[in-house]
Amino acid sequence: MSRRPFRVGRSKTGLGLFATEPIKKGQFLAYYRGPKITAAESEKREARGNRYLYEINSRWVIDGSPRYNIARYGNHSCRPNAETDVRGHKVLIRTIKNIKPGEEITYHYGKNYFDIYLRPIGCKCDKCIEKRRKERSAKIAETKRRKALEARKAAKLAANGVAASGDAAKAVQSSSIVASVLSDKKTALSKSSQAKKVKKTRAKATTTKTASKSKAAKAKASKAKVSKAKALKTTSKTKAGAAKAKTRTKSGSTRTAASKSKSRATKR
Repeated sequence: MSRRPFRVGRSKTGLGLFATEPIKKGQFLAYYRGPKITAAESEKREARGNRYLYEINSRWVIDGSPRYNIARYGNHSCRPNAETDVRGHKVLIRTIKNIKPGEEITYHYGKNYFDIYLRPIGCKCDKCIEKRRKERSAKIAETKRRKALEARKAAKLAANGVAASGDAAKAVQSSSIVASVLSDKKTALSKSSQAKKVKKTRAKATTTKTASKSKAAKAKASKAKVSKAKALKTTSKTKAGAAKAKTRTKSGSTRTAASKSKSRATKR
């Protein structure tokens, strides 16, 4: 019998730990070994791809990447048969179930590790594989049930024969008629809208033309009024000149008559 009740062997996800003899619940299996480093150093190593870092507390982390750390070969499971436990600055692994020979020893890597590294690619533990298998089976069964239901509906419609075809034809015809009516209504509304726009444009043009004519008539009337005023002024000036000339003529005649009278008197 070997010193350890398990061995490293090939698993579905690479290497794993397998029981070589019956292991009782609560039995110690191994320590998670490796150099103890600071949290800051662990972040640097994680950035370089190290996936074997076990956080003891907020300050210290165990780097379990060395191959002498036999516990590093234990794989993750969402339904494990072992667990980890921190004692001081040491991490040990113990069973939480009775394990049979040949059964793989697994433990849960923790929620943070699962969310960051396992969830995006899909967990490959037996529980998750079985869960996905059941989901696929349920989906396939649902698809088959839906197809069978559709086939029964099709058979029922076929059994109705001409009536079903007639109803379908009527439904199609009715749909076509409704579509045609809606199309005609839309066309009529479009034509009505265009006619309203044309009418509005014409009315606007007519109003503008009328306004222009009225403006021209007013300008013409104003011009005629000015011309009439000028004519009246000219006529007044002409009359005044004639009157003045007449007055001058009369005055001259008077003077001539007076001269003649004076001359006659002198002769006498």
